Amino acid sequence: MSVSSGTSLVLRASAKVNLFLRIIKRRPDGYHDLDTVMQKLDLCDLITLTVTDEPGVVLRCPDSDLPEDRSNIVFRAAEAFLAACECEKVGVSITLEKNIPVAAGLGGGSSDAGTVLVGLNRLLGAGFSVADLIALARPLGADVPFFVTDFGAVRAEGIGDQMSAVPSLKDCTFVLVNPGFPVSTRWVYEKYALTMADKDSKLRDSQKKISHFLPYAGNNDLEQITLSSYPEVERLKQGLLSLGASSVLMSGSGPTVFGIFTDEDGGVSTLARQAVHVLEQQNGIKVFVAQPV
Repeated sequence: MSVSSGTSLVLRASAKVNLFLRIIKRRPDGYHDLDTVMQKLDLCDLITLTVTDEPGVVLRCPDSDLPEDRSNIVFRAAEAFLAACECEKVGVSITLEKNIPVAAGLGGGSSDAGTVLVGLNRLLGAGFSVADLIALARPLGADVPFFVTDFGAVRAEGIGDQMSAVPSLKDCTFVLVNPGFPVSTRWVYEKYALTMADKDSKLRDSQKKISHFLPYAGNNDLEQITLSSYPEVERLKQGLLSLGASSVLMSGSGPTVFGIFTDEDGGVSTLARQAVHVLEQQNGIKVFVAQPV
């Protein structure tokens, strides 16, 4: 493949929320089999990819505390792509501008990694299929495969890599509330595994209950873990309900919670606008307004 040095591509990496999340079982490889519905939102990070003559990956994350080496999933995604397409003489410079809060349950890191795979495929003309990109995404993390697809919403099973498209939500606004502190996804899943130890029968019962699964029935098996250590998350959920949200749930491993508000004919509802105004008066929390993709 022949691509001129300096050729650039700018991409948006969408956040996601889990509209439903059920843990089925823990796998021997340490991952968990899931059943989840994920919805992309128009809250995005901005990624700029630039081809360089210097082989390898250079990552810059201005105005953030994110690492700029292999400990960053974005760096590893670019490395994996370059290795897969055997681009020994080509390098890439990546600038990541963060808008999605980090370690927030919104899939920001996974979205950034998936978007880099998609972007490099386009920029370098590698010609990888979506299935090829999913294969590259799978080792990077459970949510990454979702972000190499162009689906707005999916029902995902396995470790999140067995996906089927479902209708995106429409005519609604998401009000996202982040309490201002991160929660480690690994910690939540490890704590969940300990909490559920010797309760295999309960997991089997859960699997039976989802046989007639309703895609947008709000439930998140990880809430009980995060809420037990971070009661602030429950307070935020109750606050959104009191402000008129029709549905409230913690996304992923948290700690971000979202409220869904029905739109009015002219767009964002008065209730949603009022909720944002009230929430923004509270110290220490971050409030985002987003639409489903």
